[in-house]
Amino acid sequence: MNRDARLLTIPMALWGASPAGAATEETQAWITEQAILHAGDTNIVTIDSSQRIRSDGQSGGEQFLARVAIDHRITPALQLGGGIAYLRSEVDQEMRLFQQATWTSGIWISRTRIEQRFFSTADEASWRLRQRVQAAAPIDRAKRWTVIAATEIFFHLNRARPSDQTGLATMRNQIGLRHPITGMVDAQLLYMRQQNFRDGRPDTVAHIPWLTLSWRL
Repeated sequence: MNRDARLLTIPMALWGASPAGAATEETQAWITEQAILHAGDTNIVTIDSSQRIRSDGQSGGEQFLARVAIDHRITPALQLGGGIAYLRSEVDQEMRLFQQATWTSGIWISRTRIEQRFFSTADEASWRLRQRVQAAAPIDRAKRWTVIAATEIFFHLNRARPSDQTGLATMRNQIGLRHPITGMVDAQLLYMRQQNFRDGRPDTVAHIPWLTLSWRL
């Protein structure tokens, strides 16, 4: 395994950073379809949809997400962008606006995203900050197999509903592989551990196999 692949152990050291304690656990399954379009030399349009099979009692049942994002390359390392998303579950609906900055350096990608979330069950927008760090490195000489490791932390910035809490809300840790199927299609399979932090109640932990199919157009 090359040096870049060994560096993937650094973000995964955060795996054990979540507080210990009692938690309720469940297993989910996510599938994402994604199309990536290059609009000129500096603009990238990403369209994706996700189907999330979740527990009725703990997570509110199955969930569907559709999203469109546009990113503009400012420098070879920096992209600025934003977009809109629609999310539907068995308990509510959500319209989401977001703005993001993505920084790339070698095998590392860091993304900072701010979201304004408009729920069908709330009168005002909920603001959320997401910080993601990912490393992706090829593990074979032909560079057809890439190992992915990532950590993402979610912070709630306000209370849109009385039951909402502010501060650290969710941590996602991911590890898996990406492999091209054809010249235009990649498949990525990750294991994700998602922990939701809750005041006065046990945290919820979800174990999620996540398959993503990406088309580059």
